[in-house]
Amino acid sequence: MLFETYKLGSLELSNRVVMAPMTRVRASETGLPSESAALYYAQRASAGLIVSEGISPSKQGQSEPNIPGLYNDEQEAAWRPITQSVHDAGGRIFAQLMHGGRVGHPEINGMQPLGASPIAAQGTIFNSGGRLAFVTPVEMTVEQIQEQITVFVAAAERAIAAGFDGVEIHGANGYLIQQFLSDNSNQRTDQYGGSHENRARFAVEVATAVSAAIGADRVGIRFSPGGKFHDMNESDPEGLYTTLLNALNPLGLAYLHILETASDDINDRIREIWTGPLIVNPAIVGSADFVNKSNADRWLARGGDLIAFGRYFISNPDLVRRLRDGLELTMPDLDTFYSGGDKGYIDYPEWSDSAVG
Repeated sequence: MLFETYKLGSLELSNRVVMAPMTRVRASETGLPSESAALYYAQRASAGLIVSEGISPSKQGQSEPNIPGLYNDEQEAAWRPITQSVHDAGGRIFAQLMHGGRVGHPEINGMQPLGASPIAAQGTIFNSGGRLAFVTPVEMTVEQIQEQITVFVAAAERAIAAGFDGVEIHGANGYLIQQFLSDNSNQRTDQYGGSHENRARFAVEVATAVSAAIGADRVGIRFSPGGKFHDMNESDPEGLYTTLLNALNPLGLAYLHILETASDDINDRIREIWTGPLIVNPAIVGSADFVNKSNADRWLARGGDLIAFGRYFISNPDLVRRLRDGLELTMPDLDTFYSGGDKGYIDYPEWSDSAVG
């Protein structure tokens, strides 16, 4: 089943394997993707769908150093040879739009981060000079909320102009959209805070506006229900995501992408509620366990439609073949995940190149 074709909106995918979005911090200081990114993604184009690394929709939304952007002409132009390389290799690729919100720092982009409420995340953020304590974000006014919705729309339009097949709105892992969903980071008393409906409002408005701009069949959205990463605390994930998904269902989005951060009961409830295609990444952020074929088979049996693999895709550019043929998987070098440069990026060989015979 994992290797069957799948119809995703207007796209015919060659299999149900998805390359999960993975931050690789190879971009320039001005948000230009690495020239090697074209080869990196093309090497992995046998995936039914690639979801790109997180891309900043604005300078203020940049979460970490050396994250690529999609908010100016130069960045848009730099993505074109990358999407073309994937298409030339027979693949499909969505751009993940990742607004950091309070996950950011003035020393990274020279701007004060925005947030649902003026509450700093607990912990630290990576910077080239070391780790920095999170700062208190600017509480967004209703006008600023509307401005950030247009930021997502503009980045989505640039993504399509740059040749991406669609976009994935990042609503997981403690970034801006989840900051509105989570109780501890959203203490607002207006229409964007308090009830489940109010805390879900920003996510729904972003998805609605982006869908209106580029077509709902080219828009996916990602969540980590109940996830704690970046100091999140959703006290009632089942009630919250029931409300959220019921509001998103009428849009007819290309897909919902979830991490396996909630209990089995809640995940089964999500599968029951969601009426569109479901991508599952059976992983927990920070876990030492990598997603494998048994995880995929388990979720396909539970009703997942496509399965996202992360870290094994870093070290196995031909992961689809290796999974299909039962070939040994290469373990990735964790020290090169965020090291910059081509080592640990485009130098992992395919099986045919590495097999001993």
